[in-house]
Amino acid sequence: MNILERDPSDPRRKPLNPGLKFLLELGPGLVFFFATIRGEWLAQKFPVLTHLGEPILIATAFFMVATALSLSASWALTRSLPLMPLVSAIVVFVFGALALYLQDKTFAFMKPTIINSLFGVALLGGLAFGRSLLGYVFDSAFQLDAEGWRKLTFRWGLFFLFLAVLNEVVWRNFSEATWLYFKVWGTIPITLLFTFSQMPLIMRHSLEDKAGGEEKAGK
Repeated sequence: MNILERDPSDPRRKPLNPGLKFLLELGPGLVFFFATIRGEWLAQKFPVLTHLGEPILIATAFFMVATALSLSASWALTRSLPLMPLVSAIVVFVFGALALYLQDKTFAFMKPTIINSLFGVALLGGLAFGRSLLGYVFDSAFQLDAEGWRKLTFRWGLFFLFLAVLNEVVWRNFSEATWLYFKVWGTIPITLLFTFSQMPLIMRHSLEDKAGGEEKAGK
């Protein structure tokens, strides 16, 4: 059984409310944020957590658990797993485990860099071989012509690499607290703004809009 996103026409695929989908994808990040700023309180309240290390490592453990719960909820509700959150989860588990085992929070700082670099390289690399991989991720959300998918894939590939570089600049040059606030309250608005900025391109290359225009022209 394929655990990745199913074709929208597959009767076994259950639609997920967009708001709930957003919450499932955003939830683990919020857990990481609040567990970091309240790490010392958590360690005092639950002394067993002190074995995990300093607050950011405690938050990393919470993040791993929240990520696993998010994927489990997504599977339970839709009988499918979204590709990008699944890849992100694999990186979270690998680098989170390394951070806890080695007691090195550098792995926590670099996780966004690794995830965004993987997505960026995969999208741009796919284009180099004539494949618009973004279409496999967003095909259930909207239908575009081939040129539209190529342009959108290229833009998202560059955007992911931009986020990777931005994360490196912030964690290497600013305080841990600044990086933490940027990770949650900076990255999300930047991503939303970029997403909305792509709507004109999506509208120009939407197959549904073209089909509607042809229908009207034929009447």
